[in-house]
Amino acid sequence: MNLREQLLRGIYSYGFERPSAIQQTAIKPCILGHDVIAQAQSGTGKTATFSISVLQRIDLQSKECQALILAPTRELAQQIQKVVLAIGDYMGVTCLACIGGGSVQEDIRRLQSGVNIVVGTPGRVYDMLDRSALRSKHIKMLVLDEADEMLKEGFKDQIYNIFMKMPSNIQTVILSATMPKEVLDVTSKFMTDPIKILVKKDEITLEGIHQFYVDVQLEYGNMDQAERNTIMNAFRSGSSRVLIATDLMARGIDVQQVNLVVNYDLPTNRENYIHRIGRSGRFGRKGASINFVTNDDRSIMRSIEQFYNTRIQEMPANIADLL
Repeated sequence: MNLREQLLRGIYSYGFERPSAIQQTAIKPCILGHDVIAQAQSGTGKTATFSISVLQRIDLQSKECQALILAPTRELAQQIQKVVLAIGDYMGVTCLACIGGGSVQEDIRRLQSGVNIVVGTPGRVYDMLDRSALRSKHIKMLVLDEADEMLKEGFKDQIYNIFMKMPSNIQTVILSATMPKEVLDVTSKFMTDPIKILVKKDEITLEGIHQFYVDVQLEYGNMDQAERNTIMNAFRSGSSRVLIATDLMARGIDVQQVNLVVNYDLPTNRENYIHRIGRSGRFGRKGASINFVTNDDRSIMRSIEQFYNTRIQEMPANIADLL
């Protein structure tokens, strides 16, 4: 592929040893400037595919934005930015994540100072284009990652508007897990003789990933009594080892073998907390409770601690030894 030496160093440093199926077939036409539409699932190496292609094509001497990558979510845009910066580390590339929720003025300042690549969500990217903070004149490559998700999430008008602000000779690369009508409409309207690449599901490797499932029972208020009794009997006998229940149903669980309660969210009513975690550690046995706590939940957790005069500690690495 005649990749730049600094780019190859970045690829190897990132941990790649050999190209995946999509990388073998898609990188070369992308580098040559062809429009490409690749149907590929997660886990096929598609992010590195377009990242390598973009990094090979840009002129590092120019401070103008030369590649624009669109993603459906802020988190994915930030993830792509990290990959671009990691693989392009030895090239000294600059890449801005242009996403909602951040400072508009900071995005404008960064764009005016000059970046090689912009990764972003459609709303913020279009806003920057509309303000002329992001200049499209030198953009030669537009990438749509997870195009089916973007178009499904209502970004169609924004994406179309972004296309209208691009140079007429823009190279377009689309990656999509599925090919619904919305994606095909984009290909017909904005792409020229695209090269189509399909990575079949059986080529997606799950080697090295141990996969398990946990058989669980579910108990909730609208369930009839007979079904509820069947589920509780299975849980008491141990034939079912995991029970998922609502606050109301949890109060009626009296099973000696329960030694772990997981709170997916903290109860806003402090008195419900004892009813939840009291399902474990019954009759002198050891018990533990694990609480999922976000930053927004910390005030609730502190309130529970004060109410019960107790301390909820951060979960240790050896939690299994405590059960």
